[in-house]
Amino acid sequence: MGNFLSRENKVQVISESDRLYFATLRNRPKSTVNTHYFSIDEELVYENFYADFGPLNLAMVYRYCCKLNKKLKSYSLSRKKIVHYTCFDQRKRANAAFLIGAYAVIYLKKTPEEAYRALLSGSNAPYLPFRDASFGNCTYNLTILDCLQGIRKGLQHGFFDFETFDVDEYEHYERVENGDFNWIVPGKFLAFSGPHPKSKIENGYPLHAPEAYFPYFKKHNVTAVVRLNKKIYEAKRFTDAGFEHYDLFFIDGSTPSDNIVRRFLNICENTKG
Repeated sequence: MGNFLSRENKVQVISESDRLYFATLRNRPKSTVNTHYFSIDEELVYENFYADFGPLNLAMVYRYCCKLNKKLKSYSLSRKKIVHYTCFDQRKRANAAFLIGAYAVIYLKKTPEEAYRALLSGSNAPYLPFRDASFGNCTYNLTILDCLQGIRKGLQHGFFDFETFDVDEYEHYERVENGDFNWIVPGKFLAFSGPHPKSKIENGYPLHAPEAYFPYFKKHNVTAVVRLNKKIYEAKRFTDAGFEHYDLFFIDGSTPSDNIVRRFLNICENTKG
């Protein structure tokens, strides 16, 4: 690798063909006759709530994989080494490493452990673990390896498939003004932001009443709603519309009790839809 990257840079080989590399660089490099460099640090950017900084969502993973597949299949780049480089900003570096690690699991058929080991190879600084969306001290860490193991589980169980993934629909509905929801398990579990008593714009932030969700829920056979946060709307508005409604409150950002977990699992196993 010394022939195209200086020794002071942190470089990892991601594929056995020696075509794909991941590097942490202090300066923006220029592509050469033998090497093509690219970065997504300013293109795929995480929108944080508080002190959280990643990982990037499934749509960004999809867009990254499409970009990298295109580069690897490009005739004009066919004789070049492909180097995804990132900067020394710990947050951007962790997100970049997650993306190329996810690519290795999804397309190069690496195990999460193999992909993570490649990212750690060489004299490399550790990756900053991801954290929860709060202001306070983080009580647990989510490592890149954890995320890659989640990617593999999702693939194994059909929770996502990039051959059929609708990135435009995903990005549309994840926007607050369009409902702020995502399918966690397609056709089974939909996560959405807690409704408000009435739809309105508050301090530039769209809020949605329960009724705003009814058309989509009915079209996609959602039959039960589980509220995990405080009561700020009447559950009756869902039940009157034919939905089951359950309250399993626990403090936001905390771990639900064993009893709440058991009740949630029981609801999941016994709900039609």
